[in-house]
Amino acid sequence: MAACLLHVSDLHTGTREDPEVEQALHALVQRVGPEVIVASGDLTNRGTRDQHEQAARFLRSFGTPVLAVPGNHDLPYTFPARLTRPWAEFERQWQTTEPTHSSEALHVVGLNSARPYRHQGGALRDDQLRDAAERLHAAPDGAYRVAVLHHHLLGAPWRAARKRPVSHRGTVLRTLAAAGADLILSGHIHQAALSERHEFEVVGGTVRAAVVSIAPGLGRPRPNRLGEARGLHVYELGERTLAVHTYIWRGDDWGLTAQRTFPRGPGPLATG
Repeated sequence: MAACLLHVSDLHTGTREDPEVEQALHALVQRVGPEVIVASGDLTNRGTRDQHEQAARFLRSFGTPVLAVPGNHDLPYTFPARLTRPWAEFERQWQTTEPTHSSEALHVVGLNSARPYRHQGGALRDDQLRDAAERLHAAPDGAYRVAVLHHHLLGAPWRAARKRPVSHRGTVLRTLAAAGADLILSGHIHQAALSERHEFEVVGGTVRAAVVSIAPGLGRPRPNRLGEARGLHVYELGERTLAVHTYIWRGDDWGLTAQRTFPRGPGPLATG
């Protein structure tokens, strides 16, 4: 069953907003027609109420369902609110930090990897992983199963060495993949990275494909810092393949920079 998903991350609302970027994104959304927009954290820069409201208005302005999870920048920047009410402003807009979007074609499960007592690092508790596994198992038959968190599982291709992957990423990957996750989405490092688990794990040939994908940042809070691309991913789901399209901001429009195709299920891509 064909479906399309658009993935943005790291908006950092409250730093610098560019109307032409937003207008061009509206045009791209209309062109590709995603079933859902996934926002994998750092919707805001300082976690304030006005920044959360602004980010929510922007994401909802496309008229497409949105699944959003928080990042470390979505926590209050000041104490004691960071510890006493860490998710109040995020939940004011999105009701929950671990949402689910489900249809016949797509089943998307959100996870909250941000931690109030950590500045950059992220983690998932055992109970979160158990709950995520149960929600993934509840997908309709034939639906493509997607897990979303803010903190990355793949290493950064360039710079960002201080931004460590989610804690115990091997356990996270294997738990989500064993629960049926076909695609695992994240952000955090402001760089695009994509891999299928057979490329970096020694797994049997009958193990189903699981693609790990990091979206480049939609916002660019530090415009003079090298190694922080501005872009997004569009995922097109076919009966037997997943096509990933990487769009990068070219100064006047979103330019298609890369297209990659991955298999669905346990088999490799067809070669003939």
